[in-house]
This record gives sequence, structure tokens and C-alpha cells, in this order.
Amino acid sequence: MAIKTLHFTNYYHSRSGGIRTMYHALLQAAERERRPMRLVVPAEADRVELLGEFTRIYHVAAPRSPFFDSQYRLILPHRFLFPFPTTIRKIIEREQPDLIEICDKVILSWLAGVIRKHWMPRAGRPLLVGLSCERLDDNLAAYVSPRWRDASSFFMRQIYRQLFDRHIAVSSYVAEELLDDAETAKDRVTVLPMGVEVDAFGPQHRNERLRRYLLKKSGGGDSARLLLYAGRLSQEKNIGLLVEMMRSLGATGGEGAGHDYRLLIAGRGPLESWLKEAARNSDGRIVMLGHLSNRKALAQLLANTDAFIHPNPREPFGIAPLEAMCSELPLVAPSQGGVMAYCTSQNSWLAEPDGASFAAAVRAVFEDPVARSTRVQEAHRTALAHVWDKIAGQFFDTYDRFHEDHQVGPCVHEVDDWEHPERTPAW
Repeated sequence: MAIKTLHFTNYYHSRSGGIRTMYHALLQAAERERRPMRLVVPAEADRVELLGEFTRIYHVAAPRSPFFDSQYRLILPHRFLFPFPTTIRKIIEREQPDLIEICDKVILSWLAGVIRKHWMPRAGRPLLVGLSCERLDDNLAAYVSPRWRDASSFFMRQIYRQLFDRHIAVSSYVAEELLDDAETAKDRVTVLPMGVEVDAFGPQHRNERLRRYLLKKSGGGDSARLLLYAGRLSQEKNIGLLVEMMRSLGATGGEGAGHDYRLLIAGRGPLESWLKEAARNSDGRIVMLGHLSNRKALAQLLANTDAFIHPNPREPFGIAPLEAMCSELPLVAPSQGGVMAYCTSQNSWLAEPDGASFAAAVRAVFEDPVARSTRVQEAHRTALAHVWDKIAGQFFDTYDRFHEDHQVGPCVHEVDDWEHPERTPAW
């Protein structure tokens, strides 16, 4: 019988985001494989979303984040730290999971400590897994100050690492902050990549009518090169590099002096107003598209532009670049960070994370059509190797191995099933 896994994250947005994409892919695979899997996420109101016989999402009422990005909500520590019958405690006690996975380093990670200390005795002692989908030191450096890196390192290795029985990191780059120079705890850290919805993205979405619409919206002529960034407009994404790149391209790449480069930006976030101001000062060469309504819209956009620009040198992994590869869209990316888990000079155009270097890489994309085609096809093969069905299987096999290797005792407190959870949350 498959083990039951219960997953918590604060990095969840109802409309988009890499963590949401990952967990929904895992839930779909779990349903197909008849594996009991539950996900707990912050939301506007309490509700239970039944996805099938074996999978469900608990949406827990939570306030908007007061810092970083107010589009996100946060399940705060008082929901599980104190010995009251709170929503989080009720979910754990009713579900009786064999494994609890937490994707949140700062807030929800303390839930693992509550369980380790047996402050939630009715929950038993499930195996505790920390899922690292970002680096705390990079986030603190981006939002607070680089001086916080040492404090982050101490917290990650001396406190966070000790809260869990095992760890999963989405790339070797992310795993680095869990280890010290002697690679202490390496046997407790497993690196697993993220994946891509191969069937949802591809050149089959190319459409001449949409292409003409994008050219018109960008203000470019038929020969304009449409560059694309799709993602959150936030500090840690290094959005400023996009503006620097366009300035460098404008110096030698304007109309009449080579290619006419236009940058389309799809997404929302805290830096949206700043970026709109930069767009107004770009002679119309930067165009804001706003939030994309669904994955199909993204697939169509990827298939009808000329190159994808990924500016973040501190990307933990990067699903969006894989989606671009799957769409057979040339990828320009930094030569560092988590994208190096799958990016090479054979399947992408790598550059140092500065405006001039990125501009040179963009120009190189269009210099040699034969070389471009070769790299794009290699990129497509790279994407196919990261199909979500395969990646989900790796996650499930890892959960099973963790549970088998680290038996911590069964959950012994039995409770009744919920009645009509899709209509009436039991809390």
C-alpha cells in the first residue's frame, strides 16, 4: 500500500508560479498512481478541493504577505505552535500522514520542530522532509542586504537542517546552503530536478495571426526580433538586467542598424510600476503584457516569439526556461545558478549576468541560423528528459525510500473520515 504524504507550502499562488506548477503535477501523477497525497496552501478562505479519489488540496484562510509580495498569503506560526485545535493541527491529526513535506524555510519549517518535539501527540511521528525550492541567502541578499548571508548560513545549517529527517533540493545550487565545506549531512540531502509539461508546450502553438498581433503590439515591423520574459516581477528575479540588456541592444541594435529588438514582458509583481516607468523610457521597445490568464496563453506566447530571456543568476532551478526549451524557443540565460542543472553551451546561449553580455548573447542567437537550429533541437531534447511524469516518479520513489530507510514508528491515533469535505471543511 502506498504511503500517504502531506505537503505544506506558503509559496503558492492560485493563478501561477513554479511551486504551484510542481505540486499540481505531483498531485496529478499521484492520482494516476493511486497514491494518497494532500497539499496544504494559504488562501482567502477555508475550503477543501477534492481532485480525485486519492488527492486533495486544503486551502487555509491566511492573511496577505505584509512584505516582499502581497500577491501571496502566509500561514503564520500561531496556526500550529500553540496547543489549540487550530486548522493546521486538525488537518494533520485527521490525515495521519506517513510523511510530511514542508516547502518553506522561514515560517512553516517550525511545524517540523513541533512534531519532532511531540507537541502534537495525536499526529504521531511522521517522517519529516524539507523541500528546498529556493535559497534563503539569495532572498535575504535581494530583499534586505548581502550582509545577511552569514546569518542565513548559520540558520540553515545549525537550525533549519536539524528540523527535518531528510531534505530534497531542486538543484545542486540550492543544496549548497544545506551543506558546509565538509559536505556535512550530504547523505541526508537528495537533489531532484523539477519538470515541464511537455504536451502543453511546443511549436504546434505557432500562429501567424498571433505573431502579427505581437509585432503590432510591440511597435515593431515584420523583421523585428521579439524577445520574451515571462515570470514574476520581483526583486530576486533580477529584473533590472532586462532593462540594461535593452539599453545595450539599443546602442547598436536599433532599427536601421541591424535587428530591431523588442522585449515583451509577461507577469505581475512588486516591481511592475518601476518596470512600467522603464518601459516608458525605452522608446517603445519594452512592452508590458500583464498577467497571462492561463498556461495555454503562455504556450502560445512562447511559440510565437524569437528568444526567451531569463535574467536571474540566482534562479533555484527555473521551470520557465525549460518551458521555453520545450517550445523550441532559443534561451538566453546566466552562466550560473540552478539553471546550470540543465543549461549548457549546446542547448542555450549563456552569458554573464550584465546588460552588455546578455545583449551580445541575444545578437549571437540570430547570427547563425544553422547553429541556432542545432541548439534549439538539443534544448528540446533536454526538455523531453524532464517530462513531469518521469520527475514525479523520481519524487515518489524518493519518498518511499526515505520512509523505508527511516522508520520512525506508525501513527497510532485513528480518527474518522471527514464528511463531504468538498462542501464543508471539517474545521
